[in-house]
This record gives sequence, C-alpha cells and structure tokens, in this order.
Amino acid sequence: MPADRALRIGIAGPVGTGKSSLAAALCARLARELRLGVVTNDIYTDEDARFLRRQGVLPPERIVAVQTGCCPHTAIRDDVSENLLAVEALEAAQGPLDVVLVESGGDNLTATFSPALVDAQVFVLDCAGGDDVPRKGGPGVERADLLVINKVDLAPLVGSDVELMLRDAADRRGDRPVLAVSLRRAPDVERVADWVRDRLAAHLAGTLVPADPGPMAPHVHAHDHEHGHAHQHAH
Repeated sequence: MPADRALRIGIAGPVGTGKSSLAAALCARLARELRLGVVTNDIYTDEDARFLRRQGVLPPERIVAVQTGCCPHTAIRDDVSENLLAVEALEAAQGPLDVVLVESGGDNLTATFSPALVDAQVFVLDCAGGDDVPRKGGPGVERADLLVINKVDLAPLVGSDVELMLRDAADRRGDRPVLAVSLRRAPDVERVADWVRDRLAAHLAGTLVPADPGPMAPHVHAHDHEHGHAHQHAH
C-alpha cells in the first residue's frame, strides 16, 4: 500500500563518527528536490539541532531537538514514544514531508532503531575510530540497511586501512550495502543521497518493509556517552 507519511530514516553510530555531518550533507544535497525534516537526539542539550541550524541546510523550524535524559539506545529502541511524538508533530506542523531523518545520540555498536520509529537505518563508523571496528561487528554494523564508513580522507593520517574495513564489513554484512565516504567530497555525498532516493521510491510504492536489525541478545553496556555519563544496563 502506498505510504501516506514521510519516509523515516534513522542515523545511528558511536560518538564522533559524523552522524550530524551526514544529516547536514544529505539535507544540503536533497533539499531542492525533497521536503525534508530532522529530529535530533541529545541527552541533556540540543547541540546537534543547533549545529544543523547553523549549517543553514533547512528552515530552522524543520529541525526538532529531543532531549532524552537517558541512554540514547533507550530513546530510539526501548521506549520510542518521545521520538515518535516529535516526528509526528514535525510532520503535522511542517508537512507534508518526503523524508524525516532521525539522528540518534552517540551510542556504541549495539545501537539500533526500533522499526516502530524508522523505516530504514543507517549506521555510521569512521576511519579514525580504528580499522578493526567493522570486524568487531554488532547489530548496527551487521544488519543496518546501510553502513557508512566515514572520514576516509583521514585514513592515511590515522593509519587506518579502508580496504580492510570494507572487506571486514562485507564479511559481516553479506550483500547489505556499505559505502566508504568523505563528506567533504560531493560525489561521495551523492552516493548516500542515491540510497535515500532508492529507499524513498520503495516507500512510496509501498514495497519498503522495515527490518529489525536489533540485538539478538540483551543489550548491556558500560561506557561514557557523549555527554559524560557512565552506566550499565540490561534490557
């Protein structure tokens, strides 16, 4: 059945991999052809939303900030109500929209979106985080609809092997797509934009079925999130 609402694309990944920069690049590239909105997630601030507004890639009223007050994973997977309400309110106020990007706060390799919140998921890694990360796997790396390996322009400076990362990602992901990009290069942004266009076409045709790349085991982690709180939880 053809869709009667915007395509919702989740963008997740560890801290500092370039999630906000990817959202900004996609908005800058697609804003002239598609009606876009963005919902950002931070724990205690609206920093990601303010970053996107400063870029001038969309009218400010199409960029909404959610302050989760909790683990980013929880707000995009376990209790998505706050995010879902934000997406629906954005569409009601600014719609009709073609695509809403939902950016997660920085989390670890277990972070995935509930299919109740988004229709397709992008997981972002970067070369500066180490070229062994794709080999470590995790549900986002292995089963997100698209894996983006970002900051390939930094690979020579940090000693990362992009080809190794691509091989390890392919081993983990099978035929699921992987893109190695530098968001400073327009052709690389266009490749991600093409993936968005393809997902939108399937969404409009009613053939896009949200998959659930979520953890196959309970989510447990102990680490510092991007806003400086350490904790452990299982659910």
